[in-house]
Amino acid sequence: MKEKLAFLFENWKTIPNLMSFIRILLIPVFGVLFYKGYSVAAVAVLAVSGLSDLFDGKIARKFNQVSNLGKILDPIADKLTIFTIAIILFLKFNQAENKTLNAFSWVFLLFLLKDLIMLVGGAFMLAKGMRPGAAEIFGKAATVAFYLVMVLIMAIGPEVGAFRQYYQLNDTVMMVLVVIAVIMTFLAFASYMPDTYRQFAKRFGWGKYKNGQEEK
Repeated sequence: MKEKLAFLFENWKTIPNLMSFIRILLIPVFGVLFYKGYSVAAVAVLAVSGLSDLFDGKIARKFNQVSNLGKILDPIADKLTIFTIAIILFLKFNQAENKTLNAFSWVFLLFLLKDLIMLVGGAFMLAKGMRPGAAEIFGKAATVAFYLVMVLIMAIGPEVGAFRQYYQLNDTVMMVLVVIAVIMTFLAFASYMPDTYRQFAKRFGWGKYKNGQEEK
């Protein structure tokens, strides 16, 4: 255990890791602000969180600050943010006066489902000595799409938008954007499957692997 912790916290004091910690701290701030009705401030906090998620990986690669902790901390910050947003929007639209939006509210739980599966699966893999895959291009693209759509909804979405008195997004357009984000999210999820299966196959001796070795 000590060796695993030492490996995890090797060279962990980096700017990207600090940005990930800040993103995690911003989650309850965002949730409380939005719940209390401070929609403009909540949208600003979410935008800052999204921008930090966009740039932390670029900073890590450009300045050689990639760390073992960062590979875990970054997706955890992503998933906790997604959990919070998905639950808040589900609750908001579930109580909406518009019956179409009321019925559509359940779509937001699909984001929650996907990340719950990844969290449980990732925890199981770590417990078995395997490493969950880092976010690839599909995962990052899906996360960016998620942030863009959610910021748009919270800014000008029907019934919840902070600036909807100036301009309100059409219900159908909003639902189409959310469905696109859901599709991208599950495509990204599917992109993790080949490497995840390979690790499980090596660990448990499935298919062409036997005792952790690939059979030629």
